[in-house]
Amino acid sequence: MAKKETQVVDTNAHNQLINGTIVKGDIISNGNFKVDGKVIGTITSENRVVIGETGVVEGEIKSNSIQIFGNVQGFVHCDDILVLKPTSVVVGDIKTKKLVVEIGAVFSGNCDMVVQNTKGKEENSKK
Repeated sequence: MAKKETQVVDTNAHNQLINGTIVKGDIISNGNFKVDGKVIGTITSENRVVIGETGVVEGEIKSNSIQIFGNVQGFVHCDDILVLKPTSVVVGDIKTKKLVVEIGAVFSGNCDMVVQNTKGKEENSKK
């Protein structure tokens, strides 16, 4: 009988795309991911995504928690809390449960807030 191999995934791992680096394509991460460079494509993380002050994303971001200090053009889908910092510029639509927009942040687009109904199911705030 063959043994099954178990892959251990460190969800506390930190990945970083440094300033001056450009990635065209999709990024999938089990850990935290910080962008100080440029991504043209989709970023998907099971933990946290941070777009640094020099970071630029042209595409989509999907994560549990997102902080944006830089520039994003595209769709942002956050399962829990999205924070737009004072230096951020977001052009595109947002879907999140919780949104924090700090003074100085720029946001142009639609925001769809997901709320829990009394039965614990998610509903869109738009009717």
